[in-house]
Amino acid sequence: MTKNVAENTLARIVRLGKGAVFTPKDFLDLASHETVRQTLWRLAKEGKIRRLLRGVYEYPMFSKMMNAPAAPAPDAIAHAIAHTHGWTIVPTGPTALNRLGLSTQVPAHWQYLSDGPSKNYTWAGGTLVLKHRTNKETATLSPKTALLVQALKSLGTDNIDASTVATLRSKFNSKERARALKEARYVTSWVYEIIKQLALKDTPHA
Repeated sequence: MTKNVAENTLARIVRLGKGAVFTPKDFLDLASHETVRQTLWRLAKEGKIRRLLRGVYEYPMFSKMMNAPAAPAPDAIAHAIAHTHGWTIVPTGPTALNRLGLSTQVPAHWQYLSDGPSKNYTWAGGTLVLKHRTNKETATLSPKTALLVQALKSLGTDNIDASTVATLRSKFNSKERARALKEARYVTSWVYEIIKQLALKDTPHA
């Protein structure tokens, strides 16, 4: 049974693809939590997967440049943790700006608003900061709209120009812009005005 669990677990991991981040919860249909936990631990010990932090594993990609496993994606780690606890998270601060290409600087701490408890997670190479959501403004927004709202708020009204609007337009297709316009009508007024520009402009440079 244990061998079958290990084989089925590894087969699913391979199907998830290189760079996938997961927790025991993703395999509870295959065996008990304790059996899955032990299985993932053994697979990590065998070098088939990588343990990032307690209860969080990755099927690592390989970097030819570094001739070593590539660094894990912080966003994938954040969503794996959120998924296993049933939390909803939204990138905020420098993380939101990085996700939307508004900043090339790699955040020292990857920050997310969460409806779960405030908590920090650290792995080799990064730190994830979850902040309990006190602002209900993003609660009813789709993930992409919430990301946009947080990015704009992180920039601030004085730091948004035509170039910023053009960059943001390139990150959202027409359906996503229309959805953002509909969903964000009750957010901070200046943020909504920027979203209106994204949705109503005919071209990025119009």
